[in-house]
Amino acid sequence: MRLMVNGTPHEVDASPGDRLLDVIRGPLGLTGTKEACGVGECGACTVLVDGRAVVSCLTLAVRVSGEVTTVEGVAEAAPGLCRAFAEEGGFQCGFCTPGQVVAAYGGADPSGNICRCTGYAGILRARESACS
Repeated sequence: MRLMVNGTPHEVDASPGDRLLDVIRGPLGLTGTKEACGVGECGACTVLVDGRAVVSCLTLAVRVSGEVTTVEGVAEAAPGLCRAFAEEGGFQCGFCTPGQVVAAYGGADPSGNICRCTGYAGILRARESACS
C-alpha cells in the first residue's frame, strides 16, 4: 500500500488488519508515536490524518488515504511547539507527550489525551505559549 507520512510517500507491505500505529512504528521506523491503552481512550498514539487528530491504535492502515503527520513531522514543522512543552513543563515521564504535541499542533481538544503525571497545567501552558 502507499502511505504519505510527514510529506514523504512510502510503499508499505501491510495486511488488511494492520493498525496505522504498527505500520508507523514498524516498517516506517517512526517510533515517536506511542501505544499505551491500545483501545483508543488515552490519546498517546495520536497522529493527524489530513490535519485531523486520530488515534492510530484504532485506525486500519489500509483505510488511510490522506497525509499522515506524526510527532516527528510536527517536530520538524513546529519546533516552537516542542520547545514550549519543554519550557512550560508540559511533560514528566514523556509517554503521553507525542500524542499531546500532535493534538496541540492539530488544534484538537487536549481533553482527548490522558496524562497520568503532570496534572495538565504545564500542557495547557505549553499550548497557550506556542499559540501566542
